[in-house]
Amino acid sequence: MMRVLGWILGGVVVLAVVGTAGLAVWARIAPETPADWHVDPMTVERPASPNTALVAPEGAESRTDRAAPVFDAPPERLMQAVAEVAESRPRTELIAGSVGDRHVTWRVRSAIMGWPDYVTVRALPSEEGGATLAIYSRSRFGESDFGVNAARVSAWLEAVQGRLQ
Repeated sequence: MMRVLGWILGGVVVLAVVGTAGLAVWARIAPETPADWHVDPMTVERPASPNTALVAPEGAESRTDRAAPVFDAPPERLMQAVAEVAESRPRTELIAGSVGDRHVTWRVRSAIMGWPDYVTVRALPSEEGGATLAIYSRSRFGESDFGVNAARVSAWLEAVQGRLQ
């Protein structure tokens, strides 16, 4: 009896490991269409799932998590600072847009499993002078992100502010 239970338990462990490895491989090789992820954060329709974060200036058509700060820099310089922050992050790759267009999307992969998240940023002139950002960070797979996208947006905003000072 103990031997049978050992085989069953061993089989469950093997299936769990193989399943997890399969998911990790799929996360890295799943087909990706950059145009599907390069959206306008000012007008994006957010899903009901809690695996997104959006910071945008007032006037955004999308439901935001909070208002974006205004930076004392022109939009071009602000977008350059965002690009410097993004490029300094591990496992982050530009997949669409350009700094010159002030609208860029990056793919950011998680450290262990390689799950892809997408971060789209637009730099916009502010009515008060200077510029502001619309940042939309979201997970491709899963229902919850354990707050990763919101934390990423906050960290990027803080790092951008540091680069501009």
